[in-house]
Formats: sequence, C-alpha cells, structure tokens
Amino acid sequence: MVSDIVGVLSWRDELGALQARLGRLFVRAEPRRQAGLYLEGLLSSAKRKNGWQLAEQIGDARPWRTQRVLSHVLWDADAARDLCRDHVLEHLGADDGVLIVDETGFLKKGEHSVGVARQYSGTAGRIENAQIGVFLAYASSKGHALIDRELYLPRKEWCEDRGRRAEASIPEEVGFSTKPILAGRMIQRALDAGLPCAWVLGDEVYGSDRRLRIALEQRQQPFVLAIRRNEKLWAVLDGHLGQHAASRLAARLPAQAWRRLSAGAGSKGERVYDWARFRLTRLQQPPWDHWLLVRRSRKNPKDLAYYVVFGPDQATLATLARVAGRRWAIEECFEVAKQEVGLADYEIRSWHGWYRHITLAMLALAFLAGMRAKLNAAPRQKRGPATPTSGRPQHRRDPPSHQRPPARRWRRARPPLRMVSLAPHTPGHR
Repeated sequence: MVSDIVGVLSWRDELGALQARLGRLFVRAEPRRQAGLYLEGLLSSAKRKNGWQLAEQIGDARPWRTQRVLSHVLWDADAARDLCRDHVLEHLGADDGVLIVDETGFLKKGEHSVGVARQYSGTAGRIENAQIGVFLAYASSKGHALIDRELYLPRKEWCEDRGRRAEASIPEEVGFSTKPILAGRMIQRALDAGLPCAWVLGDEVYGSDRRLRIALEQRQQPFVLAIRRNEKLWAVLDGHLGQHAASRLAARLPAQAWRRLSAGAGSKGERVYDWARFRLTRLQQPPWDHWLLVRRSRKNPKDLAYYVVFGPDQATLATLARVAGRRWAIEECFEVAKQEVGLADYEIRSWHGWYRHITLAMLALAFLAGMRAKLNAAPRQKRGPATPTSGRPQHRRDPPSHQRPPARRWRRARPPLRMVSLAPHTPGHR
C-alpha cells in the first residue's frame, strides 16, 4: 500500500543527504548528478522503472545518460552496497535485529542477460527462464530492508562458457558458487560490519547446508534455519547416539511436547501453529544448545515444517516460534522492492549493470524503510477540542460555486516521491 506523506517529514532533506553520500563514489560531477537522479527516479511514482520511463521522470529526453551510469561510468557498486547497509544500521539497527537470507527470481525472455538460464524460480513457482539473485535482509522492531545481494551464476550455462562470460563482462575471478556459499559471504560481511544480530534465518536451501551452519556456530551466532524433512541430525534416540532424519525425530515427540504458539502477527491476526522441539547432540557447551524445532499446522496435522536451531540454552519454545516466524520479512522486502522501487524493472545485460541497478534499488528501499521508521518514532500531535464562538455548534458552509476563487494550477517538473508502507501482511509459502 502506497501513501503520500510529503510534508509529514523532511524527506527532501533526508534524500538530499543520502544522494550526497552516494555522490562521493563518483569523480565527475555529471555522473554524480545522474546517479542521484536515478535514485530519485526509483523513488518516484512512475509505474515502471525502466530506462525510458526513468528518463522521462527525471527530465531527460533519452535514457542514454542514465544507462551510462549503469554501464560505462567507473564507480564501486560494493561501496554503494556498504552505504546501503550503513543507512539501514543507522535507522533500523536494534538488539532484536535478525539477518534473513533468501533468493528471488527475475523472469527474462532472452538468453543474453547475465546469469539467465532455465532454472527453478520461487517467483514463478516453477522452472523458468530467469536470473536468480540471493539477498540478505535486516529486520528489527523498527522495520526491514535489503542490505546485500549476489547474482547466482549457473555452472554449465555461464561459469564454464567463456564466450558468454566475456559478453556479459563477468570478472575473471568470479567462479561458480552455490547459493549457500553466496549467502555465507553476505552474512559474514554483515557480521564483520558490526550489525547487531540476534539470529540468522533462512529457508531449506540454506539451512540444509552444513558448512553454513558450522560457520555460524564457530562465530557463536544463533540461527533458526529451515531444513528438509530428510535432513540427518545427531541426536540420542532410544538410548543410542546416531544420525536420524528430522521427520523421524519429530515422530517421536510425545503429545505433551507440543504447544500452541504464535509465530508473529499478520494482517489477519496472530499466526498460530503447534510447536515442539527435540534436543540435538553437538559439541557446543552451555550457554549454547541445539534443537530440532518442528511446526505443525492446526488444520492439517500432517503438514510439518522443520528447523535446526543453535542458540542460548535459556531460549524458550515461544521465543523460537517467534524467531522462526520473522523469516517472512524478506518476502515483504521483495514485494515492496519490486512494486515500488523497480528492483525487477531493469533492461541491462552485463554483470556490472545488474549489480549497480540492484544496489541502487536496495538503497531506495533502505531510504523508504528509514523514513518509515522515523515516521513511526515521531510523536503524534493531538488535536484540541473545537472552540465555537457561541454555545451552538458552528457549521461551515461552502460558498456557491460562482463565489469561489478559481483553483490554482500547480506545475511540477516531476511527480512527488511517495512513501511506502512496510506494515506486515500475512506471509505465504512459495
């Protein structure tokens, strides 16, 4: 849902300050100005944020100058990524913050855009011709936004095809990396940057990667990661230590282990499920512990979801249920970013072009999230009671139409920016 809050906050000053920080990444004045206008265009009310519509929005007759910012001008997209992360930390950083990793698909018709291939896309829910981006989001009680991104390159179609690599300007040092490896790099960057992070969250693609889980344990970083039902976990069952499938451990949970708990609020109220946990056996000692966390649908008891948990040994089952439910904040980030700041509206094919557009769209989303946090934190002024001039209520009547002054016509060079509501909605399964 989009609402116009121009005048509620000094959004123009805030945007100007962010544009100035972005401008430090450019040597020349012209691309510096154009990058700032590009960011402003992504925040505008234009329905699509492609080259021609953005050019029209920012007052250019042709899109060439903007396209050069994404393709030819020298600037560091990773430095802009760090700027995005720092902006999120400044406005949304909190002790209850969590890092969430997930992927999203960008459907494409051709075969020349970097990373495009026939592959499964959660966006489409099937195998499609698409690019896949792996993203990291930060969420706290103040809001949520995307802070990092990596493009997944299929091994055969791209990493091993030197011709396509050269055509898309993929750097020589970039090789094949699985999605969990890409996620691990982003998580490491965020933690090294000092983001306050209580938990790391992710779906089965990332939770089923043991190397990622071990890396987080070594940093003593708590996590709640979804896993597949056949994931083998170390546990004591029937007095014997061994590796057992998550579904088998869940089947041995007694009836009294289950509790009906909320996974957090949605647009239709609390999201309530049945939850239980099974203690796992690992080498970590107190104050840390490991569990298999199981979520069961109230409507269909056979509908189970599984999570592997590493966290403080004092963590309650209710706490773990709430943490597991926070993973859907990244889905909201994807939805808002694609609908409002043009995350998927690019028309570029190169490696550098993809990273630059995606990073600027993330920066626009971070700006919206920061403004929303400031709006929510601002004290609300209460209206005082009306004071009529007499004892009777005074009813204001509009003058006849022929007595009204002519309406003033305001001319704008560009439509005003419009703020995005980041209020939670009921999440859905992909």
